[in-house]
Amino acid sequence: MIGITTICGSLAAHAQTGPARLAFMGSGAAESSAILLEGLKTGLRENGLAESKDYIIDVRWANGAYERFPAFARELAQSNPRVILVTTIAAARAAQQLVPSIPVVMTGLINPVDTGLIKSLARPGGNTTGVSSMIQDITTKSLEFLLAVVPKASVVAALYNPANPTNRPMFAEAQHYAAARGLKLQGVEFKSLAELDATFEEVKNAHPDALLIISDATLIDLRERIAAFALQARIPTSSSIPEMTDAGALVGYGPPRREFYRRSATYVKKILDGANPADLPVEQPTLIEMSINLRTAKILEITVPEVLSVRADRVIE
Repeated sequence: MIGITTICGSLAAHAQTGPARLAFMGSGAAESSAILLEGLKTGLRENGLAESKDYIIDVRWANGAYERFPAFARELAQSNPRVILVTTIAAARAAQQLVPSIPVVMTGLINPVDTGLIKSLARPGGNTTGVSSMIQDITTKSLEFLLAVVPKASVVAALYNPANPTNRPMFAEAQHYAAARGLKLQGVEFKSLAELDATFEEVKNAHPDALLIISDATLIDLRERIAAFALQARIPTSSSIPEMTDAGALVGYGPPRREFYRRSATYVKKILDGANPADLPVEQPTLIEMSINLRTAKILEITVPEVLSVRADRVIE
């Protein structure tokens, strides 16, 4: 899907030292993100790496508290991992600050060039490479599809995470798109897991006709609760992550996230075989998937235009 060529190789050079130690810093919770970690392990198997035999992976979950990443990075570094895999920008920055430097592999991060993680997609430089998600370029498309399903909407709430440096620019772009069409896009900030119920109340108090989820790893990790709230409040919802549609959002437009993790394994393999992260071009997705949840549409008594149903890559019935 993502178009990254699988590279086969040998770990013979490291056979005498036992399994390679890998580190993984996840932004969400183990329970809701387990499928993504399994995607990574699937990719490692496809690259000829067996868990316990060829690699051992140390995992830390931040549960939405991004301020924990620096401590996680220092703790993981004590085990001398060959590679650190990161799921969000805050984790990447924490890993980049380690001394001595450890190769960092991104698992589908948003806009790594403009956020300063890498120099360019073709020549990332430094110690960081991996997969970029391109979601910064498709947020307004998610809003466009949402408005196609709810054409009479005049107020749309946008839930975003201000701790994620990509979220404010994406919200601003969506706000510009909405204003050009005579719509009000009301921003609602996610502050913490402990304040999630209060955040939901803020969304309801905006009296929106629809809800746009600005892509963030923590918000996607909370997809079940967000989708359940939106259904109960009868608010049609859209996002740029397919898992949100699976959880109950009405419509989505974005790349399959599990594939990012699977493809990230190719970078791990190359680095273990001796490649320099600075020389490995960052990959972007080639598949952008449109998804519609007809079960949600039925509950909300919304008729999805046939043109969208025909266009959808995946329909949940």
